[in-house]
This record gives sequence, C-alpha cells and structure tokens, in this order.
Amino acid sequence: MNKIEMTFERLRKKGQAALIPFIVAGDPDFETTETLVLKLVQSGANIIELGVPFSDPLADGPTIQAASQRALQNGADLGKIFRLTRKLNGLPAPLVLMTYFNPVLKFGMRDFAEECRANAIDGVIIPDLPPEEAAPWVREARAFHLDTIFLVAPTTPPERIKRISRWNRGFIYCVSVTGITGVQGTLPHGLELAVTQIKGVTQKPVAVGFGISTPEQARNLSLFTDGVIVGSGNREGHWGEP
Repeated sequence: MNKIEMTFERLRKKGQAALIPFIVAGDPDFETTETLVLKLVQSGANIIELGVPFSDPLADGPTIQAASQRALQNGADLGKIFRLTRKLNGLPAPLVLMTYFNPVLKFGMRDFAEECRANAIDGVIIPDLPPEEAAPWVREARAFHLDTIFLVAPTTPPERIKRISRWNRGFIYCVSVTGITGVQGTLPHGLELAVTQIKGVTQKPVAVGFGISTPEQARNLSLFTDGVIVGSGNREGHWGEP
C-alpha cells in the first residue's frame, strides 16, 4: 500500500474520514505556504492538496483564481514548488498536487512524474485530463509509483465511474456540484445518494470537494464519504478532524 492508501485505511479502521485542505502553492509566498502546510498537519489535516498556480484555472472559482494570480505574480513555478515539497519530505500527511495538464505537458510527462516522486509528492490531480486521454500520463505516473486521482461528478454514469476506477489510484475525487469551486451555502441535494452510487461500483476511497465551506458541512459529509476536501472555506469556526 502507498502512503495515500495507508492514510485512508488507517482512518477507516478508526471510523473517521480524511480532512484534505487545499491551498495554492506560493500564495502569497513559499515561506507562508510552508508554514501553512505544517500548521494544517499539526491541526489535524490528513492529506494536503497543493494547487499549482495556472493562468487559466477553468475548474476554479474566484477565490482560487485570485490565489493563483497572486502566486504567479510573485514568481511561483513548478521548480519552486518542488523545492518546497522537498523541504516537506517526511511529513506524516501525504502531499497531492492539483494541476492542469498544460504545465505537465510543458514540463514533460516523464520528467514531471519523476520530479514529483523525488520531491515527496504522493499523488496528482489533473482536472482537465479525462481518463480516455490519460493513458500516456498514467503510464509515466505508475512507473514512479505516483497516484493519479480522477474527478467524477454526481452526473457521471456508473459505467464511466467503473472505467475511471480502473485508471485511478489513491482516492476518487467526487465534485459536489457540476460547476466550479467556491463557497456554497448548503450541500447539494442528492449528494449522499450520488456518493453511495459511486461507492457501489468502486472499492476506492471517495472524497468530496468543491464548495465545502463550513465545519458543519464537513462533519455531515464525513458520515457518508471517506474524505472531505476544503479549498474555499469561510473563516469562522474550527476545522478539526471530520
């Protein structure tokens, strides 16, 4: 079992869901990012998702778009991100990169996978890379024991979920809404049923993200999911383990 799988298995035995906070790497600077990662783990985060700043983040809402722009304006790039994650080697929580495919392709798929593995990255999420076109990347990722985490939506049909599950490693990322990230006042109706249907066709852990903005929402999600991903949460309340 790899580090992500071991994390979910350990939490499953304790009857807990994983808390997976998301932050944009380099916003406002890498010293702050390092401090935030360490504080998040100290505060109970089980997996850390680091966003790679990108100029056209099509899946992200205004909060994460603004964070990406600040990071890019301050000179964030993949080289600096890898230097940061290298410093975080030995962290008890797995590190997952969320990036769009263009930076991966520009860097070179094999080189990107190799750098991820050499610099303490355990998994990669590429929201604009569908599984039907992902075979070249998945081959490179698996060669370096790097998990590829795909996204599914509440509207994804069961047969496609099965296909995604075959390619997927680590956990399946279920987006709570068919849209972009951002704070939501309430959880979408039917989300529990959607997660139940996903879990009915795969044995992979299922974590829910997009729009999770309060501790109460996270606690409610933890009753029927394996993980809760928070990227645009409000500043009120205490974010502990779900």
